[in-house]
Amino acid sequence: MKTKKRSITQIALLVAAVGMIVVGAMRGEVETVLAKAIRLCMECVGIG
Repeated sequence: MKTKKRSITQIALLVAAVGMIVVGAMRGEVETVLAKAIRLCMECVGIG
């Protein structure tokens, strides 16, 4: 029973994560995240 509950929980969390990613992509947040990641990398390297 414990293994079954854990499996169901993992699947539910996976579905929720995929759903959040899809909603974020539909709202156009991919560009925002990419821009922030580029700025962060440039700062770490010392270019920006």
